[in-house]
Amino acid sequence: MSFLYFARHGQTVWNVENKICGKTDIALTEAGHLQAIELGKKIKTDNIKIDEILYSPLIRAADTARHIHEQTGIPMKMEPLLVEQCFGKYEATPRDNPDFFEARQCFVDSYNGGESMLHLAQRIYNLLDRLKNDGKTYLLVAHGGIARVVNSYFFDMTNEEYGKFKLENCEILRYEF
Repeated sequence: MSFLYFARHGQTVWNVENKICGKTDIALTEAGHLQAIELGKKIKTDNIKIDEILYSPLIRAADTARHIHEQTGIPMKMEPLLVEQCFGKYEATPRDNPDFFEARQCFVDSYNGGESMLHLAQRIYNLLDRLKNDGKTYLLVAHGGIARVVNSYFFDMTNEEYGKFKLENCEILRYEF
């Protein structure tokens, strides 16, 4: 039996401003850096056994993973498949935009140049299928959209539950393969 841990990156300016980050490369705030350092300390203090950190190539996740690595010594590697979903025309717009909420209900919508939920799920499910058979325990450091897909891999969810699922900045979850 192996485990998978998932952590969302630390806080960004666009998180504070309630904007959709998506694939836009937004840096951590000072608070986000501190959150990541604290998460690394928690992993070390709680003696959580992790073989490797895989992280999204976006700077907010890469910096979060780096801070965790600095606190724990856990090896880390960039995983391109963990990049956040591209929300096309909705990136940098308010997260509570009713048009965005409606578009997210259609899992085949690519948001005029973005990536559909179905394509995102295929990408992340393929990664998880690959990881579950190698006997390692991973920490994935990525994004809110990726967190939804990972959660749906392990648990049945309605469309409404999927849409409402939220992981706070630097929150960590544990899953069992």
